[in-house]
Amino acid sequence: MRSLALLCLLLVALGALLALPAEPATAQGQFLANTSPPPMPIPADNPMTDAKVRLGAQLYFDPRLSADHTISCATCHDPKTGWANHNPTDTGIKGQVGGRNSGTIIDSGYMSFQFWDGRALSLEEQALGPIHNPIEMGETLENVVRKLNAIPGYKEEFQAVFGTDVNTDGIAKAIAAFERTIVSGPSPYDKYMAGDKKAMSEAAIRGLEIFNGKGHCSPCHSGPMFSDQWFHNLGIGMDAAKPDIGREEVTKDPRDHGKFKTPGLRNVAATHPYLHDGSEKTLMDVVELYNKGGVQNKNLDPMVLPLNLTKKEKADLVAFLEALTGPYPIMEAPPLPPDAGESKGGTQ
Repeated sequence: MRSLALLCLLLVALGALLALPAEPATAQGQFLANTSPPPMPIPADNPMTDAKVRLGAQLYFDPRLSADHTISCATCHDPKTGWANHNPTDTGIKGQVGGRNSGTIIDSGYMSFQFWDGRALSLEEQALGPIHNPIEMGETLENVVRKLNAIPGYKEEFQAVFGTDVNTDGIAKAIAAFERTIVSGPSPYDKYMAGDKKAMSEAAIRGLEIFNGKGHCSPCHSGPMFSDQWFHNLGIGMDAAKPDIGREEVTKDPRDHGKFKTPGLRNVAATHPYLHDGSEKTLMDVVELYNKGGVQNKNLDPMVLPLNLTKKEKADLVAFLEALTGPYPIMEAPPLPPDAGESKGGTQ
């Protein structure tokens, strides 16, 4: 009887585990060490070619993808501002202001989820989202395809790259291929971990110890991208009259209320302001938020706790975060195919 009772308890425990939401391996701690990035994963159905990347770059910088020809991908993800945007939230067509920070596309090809709420599972899926978002580019995919097919240069390039006229699949694949080329180079942290013990300042070295210890940062900011590739509630905006419910909007699971994707920390010093609503202007502001234990709400992540860091410890932690910035590509907009009947030189 005792054995039977024990077996029943084990079955109940197993059932409870199976009922938990699935999490990626990184969220379960498979990659606790913050190592250098591995080779960029490339989807089998979207291999990289030079011609495809060039086409993707043109589409990325082309405002004709928007309804009024004023907004491109680069408007909110500008190479000159860390491939992000220094405004708290995005501004789209007709001056409309969105509710979320743009984030950066640097190293975005490494991320398991795209957008703050993770509603896209690939860069290809993400690339189309802003086009038909009424606040951002405000266009329909059908009309974008029509407009681009009316541009001889684009029609020729699509035939060369994909063997078809312009279509939404090709637009998504070309932009995604281009975005996968925007990766960061070795940071002072990477050089330090590779053996150059002078690559980081003494303050940053102390900050690394705080990051992995008292600061309690590494449980969520783990792996090569310093992200567990999962979603957490810090309480940001939960006290608003109509809070942004985050991941719950995608999963419809109340346990995801107020949860947002853990952003990667590489080049974080170049991509201010911070958090999904851009509410924290500086890295020190973010550290202060974590130091006080986030913003209390009923769904606050249990890993978000008061840290009791001293003034020096907070400064050291910021120094470490700044040491995660390495070189990344910065480029001007390429020449764009002109509209039919226009002279060569393109639309800028």
